[in-house]
Amino acid sequence: MSSGRHRGLLAPAAAAFALWMPAAEAVDPLAAGRKLFTEGASPPCALCHTLADAGAAGAIGPVLDELKPDAERVAKAIRNGIGQMPSYRATLSDADIEALAEYVSKAAGRP
Repeated sequence: MSSGRHRGLLAPAAAAFALWMPAAEAVDPLAAGRKLFTEGASPPCALCHTLADAGAAGAIGPVLDELKPDAERVAKAIRNGIGQMPSYRATLSDADIEALAEYVSKAAGRP
């Protein structure tokens, strides 16, 4: 078989794979943020913070349902730490921090 014929045989398979991949890679950022909040971050945010949506009743950090922080404020606290809260800059990627910040903001009732 010539190389042109191989390409002709592979093109439909490659096209089908390309159509399948985006759906398989689609990740709900809020679900990812919730998972980071409850178990993915080390230590997990739920250990210290109360957030009803996450089923978290921590008593060390502020009650996020009452504070209702916006995503920018949450991301800044995650990156830099604040008070007793450590910085997560070395252990979470920027994408993780953004997903976590967006989740906390939305779950706490911030529009």
